[in-house]
Amino acid sequence: MNLRKIILSILGVLLIIAAIYAAGLIVKSKKVPKARPNKVVKTVFVDTVQNGVVPIIVSANGNLVAKQRMELFAEVQGVFRRGNKLFKTGQEYRAGERLIGIDASEYYASVQSAKSNLYNLITSIMPDLRLDYPDVFPKWEGYLRSFDINKSTPPLPEMTSEKEQFFISGRGILTNYYNVKNLEQRLSKYTITAPYSGVLTEALVTEGTLVRSGQKLGEFINTGVYELEVAVSKIHGELLKVGKAVELINLDRTKTYTGKVARINGRVDQASQTITAFIEVIDDELKEGMYMEANLNAKEETDAIEIDRGLLLESQQIFVVRDSILDVIDVRPVFFSDKKVVLKNVPDGITIVEKPVVGAYAGMLVKVFDEKGTTEQTKAIE
Repeated sequence: MNLRKIILSILGVLLIIAAIYAAGLIVKSKKVPKARPNKVVKTVFVDTVQNGVVPIIVSANGNLVAKQRMELFAEVQGVFRRGNKLFKTGQEYRAGERLIGIDASEYYASVQSAKSNLYNLITSIMPDLRLDYPDVFPKWEGYLRSFDINKSTPPLPEMTSEKEQFFISGRGILTNYYNVKNLEQRLSKYTITAPYSGVLTEALVTEGTLVRSGQKLGEFINTGVYELEVAVSKIHGELLKVGKAVELINLDRTKTYTGKVARINGRVDQASQTITAFIEVIDDELKEGMYMEANLNAKEETDAIEIDRGLLLESQQIFVVRDSILDVIDVRPVFFSDKKVVLKNVPDGITIVEKPVVGAYAGMLVKVFDEKGTTEQTKAIE
C-alpha cells in the first residue's frame, strides 16, 4: 500500500514537470510580429529665390520731445498776478501773449522816478547848449520833445564831437541814462511773454503766490515741431545724412508719420558704441512723450534676399529642398535686424525653406506644401 502511494506521487511529479516543459516549448515556439513604425514626412513651406535689391532699414525707437522748450524761472521777487488766462497745465498761449505777470507797482514807481530825473537833468543843460553849442541844440531839443515818461526811454542823440561828448558826460547825463535803461530792463522781467505759440506743460505757481527770485514757475513748449532722439549703431552712422526722410510708426502701429534727420551727434557713446540722431517731425496729432519707432533707410544691398532670422543656422547655412530631400547651402549674411537677416550668395531659382521645421536635418525626407490648400502637416506611410 505504501509502495503504491510512492509510485503515484512520483507519477504526479513527473506529469507536472512534463506540463511545465510543454508550456515552455509552446511559449518559445510562438512568434510575435514586430510592429512596423509609420514613417512621418513633414510638410514644409518653400519659396523660390529671386535675388534683387533689398533696402537696409535700421530700426530705432524713442519718445517725442518738443523741439522748442522754455523753462520759466523768476528773476525778480513779487506776488504772482492773474492774467487774461489761468496759469494752468494744458493752457494754450499765442506768441506774444503774457504767460506770467508779477506785481511790479513799487518797482515801477522807482523806474518812473529815475526817468523823471533824467528828463529834468537834460532840461537843465538846454540853456547852456543854446549858448555854447548852438549847432547841437536842435537835436537835443527834439529829444526832449520825443521823451515820453510812460514809454521806454529813447536812445540819446548821437554825439558828433568830443566837446559835446565831454559836456554831456560831465553833467552826468550818460550815467543817468544807462541807470534808467538798467531799471527798465529789470522791470521787463516782471512780465514773461510767450516767444511762440504753444502750451503750458507744467505750472508750479498759482495766482497770489509770492514768487522769489530764482524760483521755477513752469514749463512752456511749442506744440508744432517735435524731435525723436534715437541711438544708431556706429556701423550705420556714416550712412545717415541730415535731411534724409525717415518713417515713424506709433506704438499701436496704426499710423505712420514722415520725419527727417535734423541733427547727428558727432560723438560715439563709449558705453554702447552708438551715435545719437535727432529726427524732426511735424504733425498736429503728435504729443510730447509719445513712443515712436523710426525706420531709417540706411542703404540698399544688391543681389540679396531677406529671410527670417530663425531660418539661418549657426553654421551660416540655410535649408533648401532638392527632390523632396532637405539639404543645406552656405550663405553670407550682410545685415541683421530684430526679426530679419539679409543674405548674399544664394543662387537664383533654388528652393529654400520659408518657415522653420522642427528637428530638420540634411537628408530629411519632406513634403512640399500644396498651394491648392493642403493643410496637413504630416503624412503616415505604410
